Amino acid sequence: MRVIAPKGRTDEVCAALEDCVGVTNVIVHPDAARRPAGDVVLCDLARESANEVIERLQALDIDHEGSIALERVDLSLSDVADHAEQAAPGHGDDAVVWEELAERTADDTRLTWSFVAFLVLATQLAGIAALIDSPVLVVGAMVLGPEFGAVAAICLGLLVGDLGRIGRALRTLAVGFCAAIAVTFVCALAGRWTGVIETAGLPVERPLTAFIYSPDRWSFIVALLAGAAGVLSLTAGKSSALVGVFISVTTVPAAGNLAVALALGHRSEISGSVLQLLVNLAGMVIAGLVTLLVQRVVWDLIRKRQTRGRFPTT
Repeated sequence: MRVIAPKGRTDEVCAALEDCVGVTNVIVHPDAARRPAGDVVLCDLARESANEVIERLQALDIDHEGSIALERVDLSLSDVADHAEQAAPGHGDDAVVWEELAERTADDTRLTWSFVAFLVLATQLAGIAALIDSPVLVVGAMVLGPEFGAVAAICLGLLVGDLGRIGRALRTLAVGFCAAIAVTFVCALAGRWTGVIETAGLPVERPLTAFIYSPDRWSFIVALLAGAAGVLSLTAGKSSALVGVFISVTTVPAAGNLAVALALGHRSEISGSVLQLLVNLAGMVIAGLVTLLVQRVVWDLIRKRQTRGRFPTT
């Protein structure tokens, strides 16, 4: 952690850091910061203690008057650091750094060209998968789909009551999917007019990809599991950042199938694709919200137990 403490506030910052059992290797560089001006305080802290330290520094208004930055350390050879990690509550891999999650999901609610481009490409792949009944391309579309970050932002927004975050995420999803479906629809029409796609392009029997437009109870169950897995991938300490990208389930495939069905006039698959898309989004939001709620409750209990251990009642 790197903290820029305003002049005269360094002792308060150091006291807040040193009072946390998960903090060690505290270093002070007087007058090292220029913008904002102040002292630079560096320290190592266990991931599971990050929330406690951030809350203490925010209580001192350091996030407004100075600066707080966190960076992951891949290797630390230090007995005191090992002791600090052992003394910190819980396990670092299970800890949720809430400010980190808030920043990450805030980025995912921004409607960027790259978000739309990835969603368009994923939906195009899904449309081709529907035409040739290819589960491999369905998986490829799921890998490319970038929408889970916005879904996770909705989950966090519901947890903390942030209506602005929810609204931005919903707008990003709505605009992104509408653009992706529109582009895929136009491409499918062009393919139909040029003869690349036959009028009856969608196969009558699709044993490998029929689940895209045929929602049932398993669709909702899979969405629940995927939503929980996606949130865990965003919050777990050792989980790869790419894991969350893979959690598209059948949202993007359903969007691709919808676009192609609209272009080819297959009305029987349009309603099923829409319902599949909505079922999966709803399932992921519900599971993601419950997962975050459980994580918050568990860590609150862990921190309360630690507090009782440090300050026993008489």
